[in-house]
Amino acid sequence: MQQIILFLIKYKTDLVFTLLLILAFKLTFQTHTYHNNKFISSANYITGHVLETSEHITQYFDLKLQNEKLLEENKALRYQLFNASRPEDTLIENLGFLADTLYKIKKATVISNYYDKTDNYLLLKGGEKKGIKKDLGVISSKGIIGIVVDASEDYARVISILNTNTSINAKLKKTYHFGTLSWDGNNPNRMSLIDVPRSAPIEKGDTIATGGRSLIFPENIPIGVISDFELDQNAGYYKISVSLFNDMTNLKGVYVIEHTKKEEAYQLLNPELQ
Repeated sequence: MQQIILFLIKYKTDLVFTLLLILAFKLTFQTHTYHNNKFISSANYITGHVLETSEHITQYFDLKLQNEKLLEENKALRYQLFNASRPEDTLIENLGFLADTLYKIKKATVISNYYDKTDNYLLLKGGEKKGIKKDLGVISSKGIIGIVVDASEDYARVISILNTNTSINAKLKKTYHFGTLSWDGNNPNRMSLIDVPRSAPIEKGDTIATGGRSLIFPENIPIGVISDFELDQNAGYYKISVSLFNDMTNLKGVYVIEHTKKEEAYQLLNPELQ
């Protein structure tokens, strides 16, 4: 207590000056509208910037959660898109899913991605525990990725479309002429579409999409655009260079697609195997 009294006595002049200065400012702001408005405006400006900076920091650390939410939303939207065969299809109340579902969609994360070899594979975090199994298609928000060739409880191995052993049924989206999509082992951003008949009207920039004939990928998933093409005069078919929508060197969140009636279709197509 004695120390406090000594402190007040020692700095009494400075303390009195400070109190009078604060009182003067208060009286000025209260009696002069201009000064009051300026003070409030400055305070709001500083507070706004502090809150904005705080929000930016929060958003940065919240990116992972937001990305998860976006994947969930995209998953639901793609579920509806792949299963909406007719405009009059009705959704189950409060669920947003179609009553007669042809495709199921699961989320997965790419943890290993090879694209610099001739026969490339990916490894996904997400296996049989999440319903991911062999022969399911893998896509991203921009296009196709590959096909699951093996799965354990927690992981799945995917043969990439950047694999010289992969053949994908694809088509010209605007004309429905079909061909086979393959990779020559060189540029990871380009693939080739072959066996497209010469009767097909082709232009650079036309969109290439999945054909839907393989029972693995739904129809009309975007693949890329035509960057170049040439006609084999002897065979009567085009060889088309396709620039991929997907950046196959930069993959993270993906979707795994299951055709729920694939086995039934296979039995009808291959009765000798029964």
